[in-house]
Amino acid sequence: MVTALVTGTPAFADNGIGGGAEEPTPSTGADVDGNTVSVTAGGVVFDRSKNGSGKSTGALTASSNWTPPACWYAPKYTPDQLQKYLEPIWEAGSTGHQWDADQREKYNANDEEKGFNKDKSGDGYWWGTYVNESFPPGWDSCYEDDYFWVDTGDAPPANVENAITPEILAGLAYAEIRVPGTEVTLAPANATKVNLPTWTWLDGADFHPVSVTASVPVLGLEATATAEPVSLEIEPGTGDAVTYPASGVCPINNNNGRIGEPYAKGKADRTPPCGVKYLRSSGDGTYPLQATVTWEITWTGTGSPGGEFPNGTFGATQDVVVQEIQAINR
Repeated sequence: MVTALVTGTPAFADNGIGGGAEEPTPSTGADVDGNTVSVTAGGVVFDRSKNGSGKSTGALTASSNWTPPACWYAPKYTPDQLQKYLEPIWEAGSTGHQWDADQREKYNANDEEKGFNKDKSGDGYWWGTYVNESFPPGWDSCYEDDYFWVDTGDAPPANVENAITPEILAGLAYAEIRVPGTEVTLAPANATKVNLPTWTWLDGADFHPVSVTASVPVLGLEATATAEPVSLEIEPGTGDAVTYPASGVCPINNNNGRIGEPYAKGKADRTPPCGVKYLRSSGDGTYPLQATVTWEITWTGTGSPGGEFPNGTFGATQDVVVQEIQAINR
């Protein structure tokens, strides 16, 4: 049985098959606008072409304790590549003669023609562990224990834990999603007044579904994680305020993708569907209004109906000036 050990030093995630145990230097591709299209790391290729864009984009925070996969098994070496990686380790003489001998026997290393499964070159790969170093929770619980051979088209042994699956790929894709910033539009824009309803909204053109696809090309496996905005939560930054609606949570308009409603002339006597009313002046300072968008996460994958991950959130804070309404005495 292949297991993940809790001892030793974890190997770096490799830059694709045969990358060795060196720290990876990701390969990148860029479209005409200079946006990153894909980065290869740990044997997984990410297509970020449908991700959020802009200077204020950021990663989602899962609404539960969910974290991305810490490690997984996937194709790692061809026969020649595994030999090139292991031979210098055995020759170093620091691992113990018996261990070296056992390893050489395991991989039939003394047979120049069949050692390391050279007679199967092109018909499979040696599989190993990839460690997701970008997300620390749990990363040190994964350690590369051993390599095992899988013929092309065959599934890995049933007793191998964390063999790469569409769901693992989808979790890695989720972690790569970037969503637009959440600075809301306010009306009045520069400064609002005490007891005056302030309209807030987010343009539907900026808040549309985004997605990232993760794949392992040599296995023909891929999965796409999609984030779709569902609501905006407004926190005024002071207890001396009321929100619209009272919960402070504004749902998305499914007809136009907008959250909230823009203010326009003739709406002064209306209550904003999404907004805030401050009951006290901010004086010489400001109130830190926080706007947080909740994104619903779903995924689909090769040969799988897919499913859902915990919702993610992304927010930002902006300063709001609140002034007293000046009365004129005649």
